[in-house]
Amino acid sequence: MSKTWFITGTSKGFGREWAEAALERGDRVAATSRDLDHSHPLTEKYGDAVLPLRLDITDRAAVFAAVRQAAEHFGALDVVVNNAGYGHFGMVEELTETEIRAEMETNFFGTLWVTQAVLPVLRAQGHGRIIQVTSEGGVRAFPGIGGYHASKWAVEGLSESLRKEVTHFGIDVVCLEPGPYATDFGGNSGRTSAEHPDYAEVRAVTEIVWDLGDPKATRGPILELADTDDPPARVFFGTSFEPVEAEYEERLATWRKWQPVALAAFR
Repeated sequence: MSKTWFITGTSKGFGREWAEAALERGDRVAATSRDLDHSHPLTEKYGDAVLPLRLDITDRAAVFAAVRQAAEHFGALDVVVNNAGYGHFGMVEELTETEIRAEMETNFFGTLWVTQAVLPVLRAQGHGRIIQVTSEGGVRAFPGIGGYHASKWAVEGLSESLRKEVTHFGIDVVCLEPGPYATDFGGNSGRTSAEHPDYAEVRAVTEIVWDLGDPKATRGPILELADTDDPPARVFFGTSFEPVEAEYEERLATWRKWQPVALAAFR
């Protein structure tokens, strides 16, 4: 049976790929973005199967209105993808208050507002799947993007609690953790703090050359994630598993080493 999707950030990147993947197989999509000009090719090709919605996810009232409009228009929402967000580059000391608040407003609060808005719809239906796009950066961290990590780790924690709260209602919550892809993450969508000269050496020795995946390759996997009867709580897209596995093994080793101290602090 066809599904109805609500996807944020469909103007480019993953959001655009996933909207097209769903529409191509006959699903219906409420496609949200800040600029509806990018939606014209979708409406021209797929007609009534796509509902383009102009949306700034940092506006809570607008989010609730958009979700209500989509649910009334299509009659149901089966898959909700919280994809909209952006990367901010800067050492922790370099982040201004305005910059970090803007990052959290979009990546964390925007995700929260969409999640809160769709829950009444999904509960009333007795089913639904929320896919939270957190990224590999939601479970590990690199120097120079601490603000971005903070926003994504917050989404991970929120979603972990949410999963345990809503499974009774037939609602699945999946944290999707893509590694580096050739999206606009590091391009026009990204933002950068003014550089502090004292961090020049740190920047030089910690610079990473990413092996970027092809966003189009995620089309099949996102459909599989939407369709599976046994969705994972967390899943990577790309080649992130091995480095994350090594990092978590190191964490476990450290916790085991310090377990006597932990227990000594108990009573």
